[in-house]
Amino acid sequence: MLTQDFTNATATSATEPSLLFPFVLQLADTSLILAHRLSEWCGHGPILEQDLAMANIALDLLGEARSYYQYAAELEGKGRTEDDLAYLRSAVEYRNPLLVEQPNGDFAHTVVRQFLFDNYHYHLLKALKDGPDTHLAGIAEKSFKEAAYHLKWSSEWIIRLGDGTAESWQRLDKAIAALWRFAGELTTPAPAETALQEIGVVPDYATLLPAMQAYAAQVLAEATVPEPTAVFAQQGGKIGRHSEHLGYLLSELQYMQRTYPGMTW
Repeated sequence: MLTQDFTNATATSATEPSLLFPFVLQLADTSLILAHRLSEWCGHGPILEQDLAMANIALDLLGEARSYYQYAAELEGKGRTEDDLAYLRSAVEYRNPLLVEQPNGDFAHTVVRQFLFDNYHYHLLKALKDGPDTHLAGIAEKSFKEAAYHLKWSSEWIIRLGDGTAESWQRLDKAIAALWRFAGELTTPAPAETALQEIGVVPDYATLLPAMQAYAAQVLAEATVPEPTAVFAQQGGKIGRHSEHLGYLLSELQYMQRTYPGMTW
């Protein structure tokens, strides 16, 4: 069973907001960007049931992102709102990992991207919900059950595609080859994460990796696809160095707010 040692953690009230803010913002950006990517499937899914499933996962992630943005705005203390943080920053100010901004591609591509994120997300929330920061733990507790469903959904589709037809196997194998290099960034701490790990507020990602790797190996084995080895870890998103895809995504995501500043319903 996965456990996380928080014995060196400071009290929640003593956690320096300037350390916690960039980490919470990173979590918010990650959930928001992936939610937007999944929402692009709405009306285009391979079957109606999965069209709705992806839309619901997107809504779960969007709700999680809102909670993080609200907490981030509180930590920053500069009067910015969740909408300001989501809609009024440039691409270089976003801190999401590169994986979640990658284009949808075909259905296999989307499933692999989701599986890689879900495996990380599930194990991270499992640790955070027992962490010392009560606000962050509360968000993680609420989101954990949703993340468990997300991981079940993407895992089952990895297995279906891999153990399906020759065409689905080839598409899955191609998607894994294209996306696996982005997985390493998820558990490579950015400076803000390292600082929080040192004081015990954020789990050491090395403690998450054994369970993540074991689960990924199990699912891929059931899917009859080989697990990539010695894959270069493409990084940069967590420190604001993004692929060209994020700029295009934000131009759509932020269009209404930037065209009609301060618009309310």
